[in-house]
Amino acid sequence: MKNSFIFDVDSTPPAKMSQWSESTDCCDWNGVDCDEAGHVIGLDLSAEPILIGSLENASGLFSLQYLQSLNLGFTLFYGFPMPSSREPISGFSWRLEIPNFNFFQNLTELRELYLDNVDLSGRRTEWCKAMSFLPNLQVLNLSNCLLSDPINHHLANLLSLSVIRLRDNHAVSCQVPEFVANLLNLTTLDLSQCDLHGKFPEKVLQVPTLETLDLSYNSLLQGSLPHFPKNSSLRNLNLKNTSFSGKLPDSIGNLENLASVDVSSCNFTRPIPTSMANLTQLFHLDFSSNHFSDPIPTLRLYMSRNLNYLNLSRRLCETAFFSAANNSLTGIIPESVCKANYFQVLDLSNNDMSGTIPTCLITNSSRTLGVLNLARNHLNGTLSDTVPGGLQILDINGNQLEGMVPKSLVNCNMLQVFNIGNNQISDKFPCWLKNASGLQVLVLRSNKFSGNISCPRNNVSWTQLQIVYLASNNFSGRLSQKWLLTLEEMMDAKPECGFELKHLRYATGSSRFYEVTLSLTIKGLEIMLQKIPNIFTSIDLSRNNFEEQIPEEMGRFVSLYALNLSHNALTGSIPSSFGNLKHIESLDLSTNNLSGKIPAQLASLNFLSVLNLSYNNLVGKIPTSTQLQSFSPTSYEGNKGLYGPPLTNESQARPPELPPSLPPASSGVIDWFFIAMSIGFAVGFGAVVSPLMFSVQVNKWYNDLIYKFIYRRFRV
Repeated sequence: MKNSFIFDVDSTPPAKMSQWSESTDCCDWNGVDCDEAGHVIGLDLSAEPILIGSLENASGLFSLQYLQSLNLGFTLFYGFPMPSSREPISGFSWRLEIPNFNFFQNLTELRELYLDNVDLSGRRTEWCKAMSFLPNLQVLNLSNCLLSDPINHHLANLLSLSVIRLRDNHAVSCQVPEFVANLLNLTTLDLSQCDLHGKFPEKVLQVPTLETLDLSYNSLLQGSLPHFPKNSSLRNLNLKNTSFSGKLPDSIGNLENLASVDVSSCNFTRPIPTSMANLTQLFHLDFSSNHFSDPIPTLRLYMSRNLNYLNLSRRLCETAFFSAANNSLTGIIPESVCKANYFQVLDLSNNDMSGTIPTCLITNSSRTLGVLNLARNHLNGTLSDTVPGGLQILDINGNQLEGMVPKSLVNCNMLQVFNIGNNQISDKFPCWLKNASGLQVLVLRSNKFSGNISCPRNNVSWTQLQIVYLASNNFSGRLSQKWLLTLEEMMDAKPECGFELKHLRYATGSSRFYEVTLSLTIKGLEIMLQKIPNIFTSIDLSRNNFEEQIPEEMGRFVSLYALNLSHNALTGSIPSSFGNLKHIESLDLSTNNLSGKIPAQLASLNFLSVLNLSYNNLVGKIPTSTQLQSFSPTSYEGNKGLYGPPLTNESQARPPELPPSLPPASSGVIDWFFIAMSIGFAVGFGAVVSPLMFSVQVNKWYNDLIYKFIYRRFRV
């Protein structure tokens, strides 16, 4: 079998098989396990760096009649022989392929089979039938194997099956058969991302031995939750992004071992059952994007402590995650939630909750709380002055909070997102956030902030700040040149090749992440960014009282995608340095007192898809370019001295008038809106946004287009 392959001799660690030698006992070889009689019972060849080879010539592997465990998962080919050359081509990554399932007929003692990421698409026998040759099989791992046949009755004979993991096999697309509920030793069933449809058998959820069920990302899979008996072993339940519906049964409180529940983006309705107060082992709870209503019940959420290490040191086994976002929850935030001393993520956003924010909620979680999202509710009162020093994401946007910004935020050195927009907060520019050197999003819009935006001694430097949203306040004075020059992220030109695309998110442990969302208003449209990528930079200082000239230094923001300085009292000319904003796609300088000519340099902004220079004192001929003439006359109206296309004779002669009122803001959730601007003027901003607001099919098409665009432009 070893002679059937050529290995990558430079790999680290080296291939297991490359170290095998006939001069030593095979039971001492790396990856080989033997019983006391010297029979090979275990073979682990996972992640072998094979250059050339085929299992078709490795007949010895399938003659190991005592073999109980076989792991070939994630074994890769890095090259392949070409017809005209026997040399491998580097840079390619090919899966290990098992073209013939008949290999398994001799492995009747096999108990564990791990073939994750192995190509099983070229089978000559259907995979379920091949598994029936293994009567003692207990663990079946075939994740991401390109399976081309659905689950069928052949698996019903494998009564010893305990673990079934078939995730990420889209061609499995089928209904889950009823016989799965007859596998009475079943402990783990993972069928996520398999394009399942139809109704999921309720009896599977009642298998007394079942501990983990993951059906996530099967959007066409329907079902409901049954009555749960008290003897259930269920610990982990993940129904995220399925079509499960109905109500959560009161008997869910019988699942005393339940530790993780994710039913986000489903269709559950009615109140959350109060019996969930019995779930004292719960550490991960996500109810977001459903149709729950009524108040949150009194929940006793405690972080469990388990033994992660052999030295018996006591560590937290997981992070505490609670999300009931995007529902219709009413009432107040119950103080009983303060009993969860290990909260790291609390998200109750997009509900109808009222009352004040319990002080104990913040103080009790002061050591662990990293994410607090209470946005878009009806909360009132003031924010506690005791803010956790470890807070990274604070979003209380869209409430009725008053008072001042807590000065204890000076201790939040790790703060990345500070969003307190759309409240009634009266304060000055938060220079006390100077220690938050990693701040990336600052949103103060639609409050009662006043004064200038410069800081004493210029000791604030937010070099990573990529979104600044100060619109609709009472800020005044000139735009501070020194402060603007500290925004280094805006000046960092992203390379179009080899750039690593990342998103702003909070790591909650065990490969779980909390994705940061953000609501922006562009031309009267309320847009929800479902992810915030590191290529999106935006400044909105509109509807304030800023005055004097626009600093030439703003022309150094070469990575800026959107700039809105409208509805201020800015004077002077448009800086010619704006011609350096090669990535700018939305520029709004309307309703100011700007004068002079439109700089010819703006004609070179090839990605510009939204431009508004209306209601200023601009004069002269509009520079001639395909770009500037592509905008409607409304982009230039209200400038008495402007002339030339696209202005017509009629619009040139029209007397100045008051700026039109903005249209009512409509709302919609557009995943990855940031890149809508990167489609460019060829598509047009309005043409991209408007259909996406109303069509699920177009949304899917749009997301596919986004991925293609990213890979094409940034080579990520």
